[in-house]
Amino acid sequence: MVGVAGVTAYAVSKRTQEIGVRMALGARKGNVLALVLKEGALLIAAGTAGGLVLAWMGIHVLSNLFFTVASSLGGSDPLLLLGAPLLLASLALLGCYLPARHSMRIDPVVTLRQE
Repeated sequence: MVGVAGVTAYAVSKRTQEIGVRMALGARKGNVLALVLKEGALLIAAGTAGGLVLAWMGIHVLSNLFFTVASSLGGSDPLLLLGAPLLLASLALLGCYLPARHSMRIDPVVTLRQE
């Protein structure tokens, strides 16, 4: 969560002028929040989907190589395969929310003066 928050905060700081111009042109704070959260959510969804596919493939490869893996996981445990990524994705979204909330406080006048 800390890493995602740091990367998102860096991305928001690089786009401060863009966000300030958007707000000067009439974008509401909720729109700015949605913009930052949507970008973070797309990255989180892509990473989660890729991780789920790789985990599923890894379980099947390991179960073919080792009998104990197949018997201990029961083939594929849906609670483990879906619960852990959902928990991690929720924490990552919280990590995106904190910098997104900060982006709503950007003052368009200050941003336009810097440009």
